[in-house]
Amino acid sequence: MPERWFLGRRVAAPGIEGRHRIDWLYSARGVSMEGDGIGLDGRRYHLEGLAAGGWVNTRGRSGGAAYWRRGAFWRSRTGRVTFPLEQGGWSAGVGVRYVGAPGARFAPGPSRPLKFYASVAVDPKLIPLGTKLYIPAYREVNGGWFRAADVGGAIRGRHIDVYRPPPGDGAGRHLSGKRVLVAPSN
Repeated sequence: MPERWFLGRRVAAPGIEGRHRIDWLYSARGVSMEGDGIGLDGRRYHLEGLAAGGWVNTRGRSGGAAYWRRGAFWRSRTGRVTFPLEQGGWSAGVGVRYVGAPGARFAPGPSRPLKFYASVAVDPKLIPLGTKLYIPAYREVNGGWFRAADVGGAIRGRHIDVYRPPPGDGAGRHLSGKRVLVAPSN
């Protein structure tokens, strides 16, 4: 995910230089969930490790849809997760109590040597890393062949993510319900 798609105030991030948008670093749409991202400076960064993992929902509780790393946010008067915006104001009400950073550490560069339209993220319990896959829906893009080269927090069960460059307008090519053939291992 490109940092330019996010709206949060810039904060220092453990492990990388400069300041980066807080929601790009810690939200379930940003580097914390995706593992990798492209900073405002055009450079690649990745999540290197978590000392205290886990997610909270918009109310700041465990369970429900993942919204934010278990820290590096504020709570509003009503207890909702909120964060300061780059242009001023707050995402979900004025923050009155800060919940400290979860121990996430970031690093420059990509987390893995992935290739656009050649690598996919898989659930390694279902498809081992290194496995070749054929996706007929991508036949016109790259001949349809991919390699299982990554895993991710949102990749569970019968779900894969094709590694591709971020689209310019924020809308990606989302294919669902398409056939994926897994080549037998040797």
